[in-house]
Amino acid sequence: MDFKEGEILCFDKPLHWTSFLLVNRVRWAITNYLGVKKLKVGHAGTLDPLATGVMILCTGKATKRIDEFQYQTKEYEAVLKLGATTPSFDLEKEIDAIYPTEHITEELLRNVLAGFVGEIRQVPPAYSAVKINGKRAYEYARKGDDVEISAKPLLIDSIELLEFSMPIIKIRVVCSKGTYIRALARDIGVALQSGAHLVGLRRTRVGNITLEKCMSFDDFKAMIDTLPPVVNSL
Repeated sequence: MDFKEGEILCFDKPLHWTSFLLVNRVRWAITNYLGVKKLKVGHAGTLDPLATGVMILCTGKATKRIDEFQYQTKEYEAVLKLGATTPSFDLEKEIDAIYPTEHITEELLRNVLAGFVGEIRQVPPAYSAVKINGKRAYEYARKGDDVEISAKPLLIDSIELLEFSMPIIKIRVVCSKGTYIRALARDIGVALQSGAHLVGLRRTRVGNITLEKCMSFDDFKAMIDTLPPVVNSL
């Protein structure tokens, strides 16, 4: 493998790892193998620490292709808990409000989900990496500061109901770049005249890269260990 000329590496990001932690560990493994101090390694599309699944990393000159991958269609499997909300719209924060769910039927849910398919506008979560006045939104949120985040246009290609077991539902979402599934969970809860937050998220596809084509970090490290020694340092 020629990491300097550029490699496309597909990972299944572990639960609780930040995207940057995965990038840093992959960079460490590669630079340690090559015997160099620096090498460009970047990722196409951030995943929250509480999410798992497909993450594409580019090395060396291939980092120029990051935008190409970021703009590709993404697919997620999301587990939502209805009837309760959290400030972060997921399990990062504790439940802050409880709402009724007795009126929610499978038919109502399917109708509501259908209303999100197509072009929509979505307000990103306050606990997100969206930049506001040069700072990340989560930096304000974690200090308790209120911030105004503008709605952004995006495209939801499809939403499929996979499981209905109140108050837990599971959906498959195919969507464009910039979609926050946490924010979608929030908006689904509002549309149901209840509340909702994300309790599980797995990215199953980016473009034509599926989970079957991805490796764990341990797999990658084992692969690095089998490569022939580098004769000429970069």
